[in-house]
Amino acid sequence: MRCCTNRLDWLHRFLWLVGLWLCASTAVAEGIVISKAEARLTEEGYQLSANFDIQLSDTVATALKRGVTLYFVSELVINRSRWYWLDTDVSRDEQVTKLSYNALTQQYRVTRGSLFQSFQELDAALQVVGHQIAPPVAPDLLEKKGGGYFSRLMKKGSDCCTAFAQMRLDVTLLPKPLQVNALTNEDWNLESEPYRWEIQPGAPVAEGQP
Repeated sequence: MRCCTNRLDWLHRFLWLVGLWLCASTAVAEGIVISKAEARLTEEGYQLSANFDIQLSDTVATALKRGVTLYFVSELVINRSRWYWLDTDVSRDEQVTKLSYNALTQQYRVTRGSLFQSFQELDAALQVVGHQIAPPVAPDLLEKKGGGYFSRLMKKGSDCCTAFAQMRLDVTLLPKPLQVNALTNEDWNLESEPYRWEIQPGAPVAEGQP
C-alpha cells in the first residue's frame, strides 16, 4: 500500500509540475512582440513600417467574442539624437486600429479610420492589426536634390537619427465597466517593448530585426 501511495504522490507532483509548465508557456506566448521593422527610403522620404506578433490572453479573447471592441495603438517615430540638447522628433505617427467580432456573421473586423476588413479567423485578423505603416515624412522637409532639412540630418558626421516602434492595447478605450478590471488584471496588459534602431545615412532601407 505504501508503494502505491508513493507512486500516486509522485504522479500528482508530476502532473502539478506539468500544469505549471503549461501555464508558464501560455503566459510567455501572450502579449505583443515586434518581429520586424524598417525605414524605407521613397521619393517622398523615409517611411516606417513594423510587424507586431499579437497573442491575446484567454480573458481578452473571450471578451472580444462577447462583443468588446479592442483598440490597438501603434507608434512609429523618427527621432533625432542631439549630444548638446534633448532629443527631438523628426516625424511621429500614432495609429489606432480597432478589432471587433460580429456574432451574427461570425467574423472578425479590423478597422482603421473609415477602412475595414473582415476575417473568418482571429489569427488572420491579428496579423493585419500587427502590420503598421506610417505615412512618409512630409514632402516639404525635402528638396529635389536631397539638400532638404531631413537629408541634412542624415549626413555622415551629423547627429544621428533613430527609428522607434511600439504597440499596446489601450484599455482606457474599453467600456467603462471593464476599465477598472482591465487596469488591475495582467491578462489585459498587452504591450510590446519599445524598439529602436538606427537609420543608416544614405541607405535605401534601414532595418531593425529583433
